[in-house]
Amino acid sequence: MTNPLYDTLFGQHQGKTTAFLELADGTIISHNDYLELAAQYAHLFTQLGVKPGDRVAVQIGKSPQALAVYAACVQAGIVFLPLNTAYTPDEVSYFVENSGARVLLCDGKRSEALEPVAEATGAILETMNNDGSGTFAMQAEAMPSAFATVDRSEDDLAAFLYTSGTTGRSKGAMLTQGNLLSNCKALAGEWEFTSEDVLLHALPIFHTHGLFVATNISLLAGGKIFFMPKFDLDVIIERMPTATTMMGVPTFYTRLLEDARFTKDLANDMRLFVSGSAPLLAETHVQFEERTGHRILERYGMTETNMNTSNPYKGERRAGTVGFPLPGVEIKITDSNTGATLPQGEIGEIEVRGPNVFKGYWQMPEKTAEELRRDGYFITGDLGQIDEDGYLHIVGRNKDLIISGGYNIYPKEIELLLDDEDGVLESAVVGVPHPDFGETVVGVLVAQAGVELDLDAIKSNIGTSLARFKHPQKLVVLPELPRNTMGKVQKKTLREEYKDLFVPA
Repeated sequence: MTNPLYDTLFGQHQGKTTAFLELADGTIISHNDYLELAAQYAHLFTQLGVKPGDRVAVQIGKSPQALAVYAACVQAGIVFLPLNTAYTPDEVSYFVENSGARVLLCDGKRSEALEPVAEATGAILETMNNDGSGTFAMQAEAMPSAFATVDRSEDDLAAFLYTSGTTGRSKGAMLTQGNLLSNCKALAGEWEFTSEDVLLHALPIFHTHGLFVATNISLLAGGKIFFMPKFDLDVIIERMPTATTMMGVPTFYTRLLEDARFTKDLANDMRLFVSGSAPLLAETHVQFEERTGHRILERYGMTETNMNTSNPYKGERRAGTVGFPLPGVEIKITDSNTGATLPQGEIGEIEVRGPNVFKGYWQMPEKTAEELRRDGYFITGDLGQIDEDGYLHIVGRNKDLIISGGYNIYPKEIELLLDDEDGVLESAVVGVPHPDFGETVVGVLVAQAGVELDLDAIKSNIGTSLARFKHPQKLVVLPELPRNTMGKVQKKTLREEYKDLFVPA
């Protein structure tokens, strides 16, 4: 028996001194150096009592050491649970408790705030700072640099990624080794990645895009990653002439277009720009192509499935579409009420089936049964249509999910906090267009009779319980919320009413 994910992505590089990560200060970390560090971490997890199948929750900054924690978990058969670094202790508490994580790894600056979380859940609290230091790294230094890889199969769990429903209760999407492996193989093949590629990596690694797409593809192909802690326009521009590929969210590309240094000559040696996690405006497509001669490649994925479709690497990349199903992936458009497959060209619910589709939601069999059909199709909640040439168009969402800067935001979570504020009768949260983030959050409030709401105080109060990217950018007060004859709040009406709030005149 083997460990397919480790053997294919990591083990193939054992002993190789080829460059894997290049840092902003010029430091080069070879594939073998990276694997030896990961092996030390795997030993430490084992010494801490973490067994194959156990979960490790990680809320740490982006660093080579943080990336090595991922490899260590794969090698030791541990389920990797990355958490957004913006999550508050209240939010982290739920993820750790629900997952049953044995270890919570956090930045040293947050350890005091998270100690009560660890105590309440029985998790072991360790620290890892942005520079790779901390209690975890210190203990790992004494560990051997080789680790006997734990046997796993493609059906074994490799990662949990938490998503949320409109009820506000977060769901742990269970991703198997086979899910991750099949997806990176399909993408690397479709996008023609090789060991000669150098990837500009400015995405976070607690998210599917930066971790399971960008990193896994580079590992599979054996290429080099220019590894940035975060998006830095100056560094991107400085390094672009030495790179071949870049993956980003729409904000990356709008920022580049705003800078006169970003020219066709600068991008001359680039072969591929990929955008995802949020819709890219058609205007950005046009401006980018006019400036550089490159056409950005958009794709479509989600937490539960990784990537589903992609515009073609060779062929027409159509703005406003997300291309065709990846090899091995099936897409169909269905009637939301009956589940019946709709004729080509009609708008309906997007359903996905393939080796990329997750195993289900952790400890939520009823929710799994609702969204994952017996025949393997996952009901995405997105509305789409397939045009006459087979391109998939995303036209809306059945769920009220807001995607801002690539991050998922679920209105109910914010609404519950707003409703608890003094003087608030009820609230509705919607996403509206934003030129940089794709969408941003607007909260619509109805005040109790005779009350004048202090909107600044409300924003401040709820901000302590929410990651910054979830904060409403605007709060507005209405005498009442729009409703249909059945009493259901018409969020479509609110989105239409405030769609131009952040659109430049």
